[in-house]
Amino acid sequence: AAILLKLGGYGLIRISSMLNPHPPNLMFPIMVLALWGILMTSSICLRQTDLKALIAYSSVSHMGLVTAAIIVQTPWSLTGAMTLMIAHGLTSSTLFALANTNYERTHTRTLLLVRGLQLAFPLMSTWWLLTNLTNMAMPPTINLLGELFIISTLFNWSPPTIIITGIGTLITATYSLYMFLMTQRGSISTQFRLLPPTHTREHLTLTLHLLPLGLLIMKPALISGLFT
Repeated sequence: AAILLKLGGYGLIRISSMLNPHPPNLMFPIMVLALWGILMTSSICLRQTDLKALIAYSSVSHMGLVTAAIIVQTPWSLTGAMTLMIAHGLTSSTLFALANTNYERTHTRTLLLVRGLQLAFPLMSTWWLLTNLTNMAMPPTINLLGELFIISTLFNWSPPTIIITGIGTLITATYSLYMFLMTQRGSISTQFRLLPPTHTREHLTLTLHLLPLGLLIMKPALISGLFT
């Protein structure tokens, strides 16, 4: 999710620049599929019971925004696509790392079985909260900057797209909160009363993921000035 999806996005940017201006019979079907994919994959996340599958479908939903932005081929859209790819690469990798820390201790990825872990791992619960807020593009994260660039560009290209992107953003916030509440809140199962503690290396890994996200918003020109 952090590397291979971004290689695909880089390939789309390189190929799209050679097809500029895009022929309409090629542009519109891909744009429709990208926007429809945002809604479909976001909706699938709402009914997932497997934690890893939920994070994977979330990645597909974000890449739908990136694909739509690349097709438009404007400086703002390419800037937003690059910004969101970098931000999502760090965020998605963090979510998978958090899911792995849960799995190593509970040996299950089923959301209904791993509830209430905030009582056992309060510091890990803080990482879950920060990562989910980043995933839903809460300010002042770099994810918000990328999504604003893309949504503004798509609205300028065709105003009705604001409906789809708005609904997609709303569903993203919903399943991000759903993921946090299902894994951290509630009463912990009796079979998980004696869980091994978290390790320093795990917290270091999560810090090295989220620290760049926090620092990039202080100087977003490092990644957002590539196409302006």
